[in-house]
Amino acid sequence: MSFVEEVVAAEIGTTFNFYREGPRAALLRCRLEAYLAAREHARFLLVGEAPGYRGARISGLPFTSERQLSGNGPAEATATIVRRALSELGLEEDVLCWNAVPTHPGSATSNRRPTAPEIAAGLPFAGALARCRTVIAVGRVAAEAMAAPYVRHPSHGGVEAFRDGLLRFASGGRPVRRFHAKDLERKARRDRAPLVRG
Repeated sequence: MSFVEEVVAAEIGTTFNFYREGPRAALLRCRLEAYLAAREHARFLLVGEAPGYRGARISGLPFTSERQLSGNGPAEATATIVRRALSELGLEEDVLCWNAVPTHPGSATSNRRPTAPEIAAGLPFAGALARCRTVIAVGRVAAEAMAAPYVRHPSHGGVEAFRDGLLRFASGGRPVRRFHAKDLERKARRDRAPLVRG
């Protein structure tokens, strides 16, 4: 059984397995397979807590919103900030993103913190991807679960601290381009605005 097939088969507490359930499950599986293949040689594994209801639950990719992939659908502030920071620091191609719990805890319109048993059930997947990679945990839940270096979660004003945490992993310790945390926060607020339909 392949890694993606194992994720599809996973029953993790009361989380929603969007790779198995829902009308977009086949598309999300294909996206995940392509993403994992593209990042096969990534040196870093960036691990979050769990997929967000506006992010990976819809896009199929950790720290990624549908709007980033297709230009349509919801955007997620954290996804916007993380992807922009990785790009600005020259780390995008060298980072594989994942979550301690690969399936979504919460509903179609909300997130909840995963339970300890759900984190325990999700860790074998993160552990498999962590082999031969440097693990960077985003947020305290992921840091505790992965026993990995902690980088502050970028939400609620943490953009600069998140970026500074990632900076120590960037080549030469310097960003590729000038990084403006306030610009990212403005973009994240704008991306949360409802889509305007023509």
